[in-house]
Amino acid sequence: MAKGVLVDIPKCIGCEGCSVACKLWNELEWDQQEKNKTASDRAAEPNNGLWPEEWTSINRYDLQKNSSSVRRYVKTQCFHCEEPACVSACFSKAIQKLPEGPVIYDQKLCVGCRYCMMACPFDMLRYEWKKAVPGIRKCQMCPTRVANNMEPACSSVCPTGALTFGDRDELLAEAKKRIKEKGYIDRVFGENEAGGTSWLYISDTPLEEMRFRTDVTPNPLPSYTEGYMKATPMIGVSWAAILAGLFVINNKNKDPLD
Repeated sequence: MAKGVLVDIPKCIGCEGCSVACKLWNELEWDQQEKNKTASDRAAEPNNGLWPEEWTSINRYDLQKNSSSVRRYVKTQCFHCEEPACVSACFSKAIQKLPEGPVIYDQKLCVGCRYCMMACPFDMLRYEWKKAVPGIRKCQMCPTRVANNMEPACSSVCPTGALTFGDRDELLAEAKKRIKEKGYIDRVFGENEAGGTSWLYISDTPLEEMRFRTDVTPNPLPSYTEGYMKATPMIGVSWAAILAGLFVINNKNKDPLD
């Protein structure tokens, strides 16, 4: 059964332990400039604080709730779509969706075309612009851990229960239970967006105020292009046959010495 992570936004205290765990488990480089940024700084960045060596980011938002000021922290990373547009767009098969849930990336297969970046409806992939042989970088959802029924490094260190790992179907039921009990906004982000995601979010404040893409179609994005993509090989073969025929016709009556 596919796994997932439920993010209970009001429970997050912004300790950034998940970010540190991600760095350590994935052996990511520590950038001093990024290290010095605050959660507010990252929330204001166009890329939500995600960089090639920053696979997860904690962003702070100061909001209004019932005429009172509240502070919310949001963990941001690849959402690991159920039917990923990035996988559909990657012709080199560098990005794959595992049955357990993670969407993984193999840099050895990547050709650097960045089609996956353009396809992602949530803008979660980052390109290594500064490298001579660049590739794509993103959260991998700790696939070796998940395959062995261990939770991702990030959720394993969460001290407040803001991150809950488990079967996606069970997490959806738990999310709806918490929404009812705690009076949260009646929406589980990730239940239907782009066909559904492995990461699910619930909140007591409007999601769009925390830069969530709430206008994403509920349909899997590959469903819009699958028919065309399946027809592409046939179109290629047809054009090859047409061009070969034109070549034969054009040269049929020519003198070989011309």
